[in-house]
Amino acid sequence: MRRSDPYMERARELCVAAGVDPDSRVGEGRGQPAWCLYRDAARKEHLGREAAAASAEIVALRPQEARFQNAPLEVHGQHDEATIEQMRNCMAVGNVVGGVICADGHLGYAQPVGGVIAYEGQISISGVGFDIGCGNMAARLDTPYEAIRDVAPLLARDIARIISFGVGRTNAEKVEHALFDDGHAWVESDMEGYRQKAVSQLGTVGSGNHYVDLMRDEDGYVWVGVHFGSRGLGHTSATRYLKAAGGKDGMNVPPAVIDEDSELGRRYIAAMELAGRYAYAGREWVVDRVRQIIGGNITETIHNHHNYAWRENHNGKDLWVVRKGATPAFPGQKGFVGGSMGDDAVIIEGVDSEESKASLYSTVHGAGRLFSRTAAKRTFTRKQMDRWLHERGVTLIGADLDESPMAYRRLPEVIAEHAGTIKVLHTLRPFAVVMAGKDLEDPWKD
Repeated sequence: MRRSDPYMERARELCVAAGVDPDSRVGEGRGQPAWCLYRDAARKEHLGREAAAASAEIVALRPQEARFQNAPLEVHGQHDEATIEQMRNCMAVGNVVGGVICADGHLGYAQPVGGVIAYEGQISISGVGFDIGCGNMAARLDTPYEAIRDVAPLLARDIARIISFGVGRTNAEKVEHALFDDGHAWVESDMEGYRQKAVSQLGTVGSGNHYVDLMRDEDGYVWVGVHFGSRGLGHTSATRYLKAAGGKDGMNVPPAVIDEDSELGRRYIAAMELAGRYAYAGREWVVDRVRQIIGGNITETIHNHHNYAWRENHNGKDLWVVRKGATPAFPGQKGFVGGSMGDDAVIIEGVDSEESKASLYSTVHGAGRLFSRTAAKRTFTRKQMDRWLHERGVTLIGADLDESPMAYRRLPEVIAEHAGTIKVLHTLRPFAVVMAGKDLEDPWKD
């Protein structure tokens, strides 16, 4: 039985108010009811009311010290009011020193994706989010694209067969890693009970917007790019500590901010760091396994988390900087930023500037969504998506309309909003994209 749409009634009202029959059909083929075009407006109204309610709830919490009130917020790009309001609600809780919304930002669970907040002596569990250590890794091979161009579709199929994509999967190849022998880390994080399951899941990619991409650079060499996080280990850790902190799961809810030197804070930080190490290990294994499928040697790697908290010094103060869907970009630090499938990706490098400093040395992690997953499925067709990819010469295995390129911003426009803070070192053109198949939704939320 299909679940009812929570925004349908209001969307129909808006449709009628605009003088349009809500049951008339629009779009290609059989199309869709006209009210679907008003669903996003109905959703934004609902989220606006939620944000206002969250703001009232935050006021009732422990008052924020005067020196942390009205901390500066740096905004890159254009964002809807619900995203800005969500960020301001987050920054009204705890020892907040500053915040940033990157140009790929949009609403997220308790904190905007693309949102960065710096805390003095505190850390936000909900700010880091459920997919602790989700991040991007890219590796350049000494393999020329021309040497594998004709077999690229076969290579993509081999990747889909050998690498495990999907929900709750285990890796068919057992991966040995020193992380599993670090008993202290597992005990300090209180995640010892998850260690054996984590062993079986290391090297699995998951679903949603997680991927393995094959790309070529301006010199004609092949790059392998991956995007995923800490799988069930991170989700289980986040869920456990969010509950222990009395936090809530949802979009417009007060952030779960805890003191770094509390018992809960120390254990959460240990769990976050363990999940971060695990995410790095998983991405490194997948990249090398794909390299084995393609052949050749790795000549350069770029690797970053974008759902994590780092202990950093800003303006002479040691702070916890929580980046949710945002990439660290200190002067000289490189990052891999993927576009939507079919769009070029980039290797960027942070630069030293006043703009960079004001942005807490942070930048985008991707192109950023324009349509929610549900809205994308209602708005676009498979024919449109296939045509987009065919025109760009991209072989796609897996994915569904929620990951359609049309559902995302264009990456060059997003990068341009961060002018003066980063520079592009390489532009990478994808020729194969491998993701989990249709109808697989990942509960380990990014």
